[in-house]
Amino acid sequence: MKTVRMTIDPMNATSLTVGRIDAARVNATTEQEIARHKASDVADAMQDAAKFARRVRKRLQFSQAEFAQRIDVSLETIRNWEQGKRSPTGAAKALLKILDKAPEAALAALH
Repeated sequence: MKTVRMTIDPMNATSLTVGRIDAARVNATTEQEIARHKASDVADAMQDAAKFARRVRKRLQFSQAEFAQRIDVSLETIRNWEQGKRSPTGAAKALLKILDKAPEAALAALH
């Protein structure tokens, strides 16, 4: 791997453009475009959470109803997670991570 060292001199304006953002493009971005990008990012994150929740449940070989019962949440909550309508947060998110990494221990603790 090649290492490139650069020196940026704050007193020299031309050196400040190296590795920086395209200020003209940023300044030309409208509030509507920013809102659209933000909404897209949120939608992508929700889909990632949905895929993760579904993957954890399927790895454990539970139906949605079985999974809901085992982790003590409503079936509707599981469906909302997996459809990307809601995203697990807080303790639920932590529980999914534990179920993903150490399913036997997590299920034993929940039983």
